[in-house]
Amino acid sequence: MNNNLDKVIIVEGKSDKDKLISILNEPVEIICTNGTMGLSRLEELAIEIENRDVYILVDADEAGAKLRKMLQRELPNAEHLYIHKMYREVAKTPLMYLANILLGARFTVNKECLG
Repeated sequence: MNNNLDKVIIVEGKSDKDKLISILNEPVEIICTNGTMGLSRLEELAIEIENRDVYILVDADEAGAKLRKMLQRELPNAEHLYIHKMYREVAKTPLMYLANILLGARFTVNKECLG
């Protein structure tokens, strides 16, 4: 964990993380849950990041909804970011669409990603 960074984005997988890294133009810690996360690990994570700005960006599918619910219980102050259901997965969401979601959440993004 890099506790020097103020912002944390929680995603499901490495491909989601890689996509966000290509868009973001500021240092942000991106944590992968790898689809699931045990309750004890989730509680540890909540303690580690409790004083930081936490954002949750998961897939628009049943597994993503289940994970979002778990994260919401442990991280009630986290800001939830949503992709459109037609894209289903963060990794398959167009760069420009994701860049606009991140921009709307006050992240600095690479201008090339905005079209």
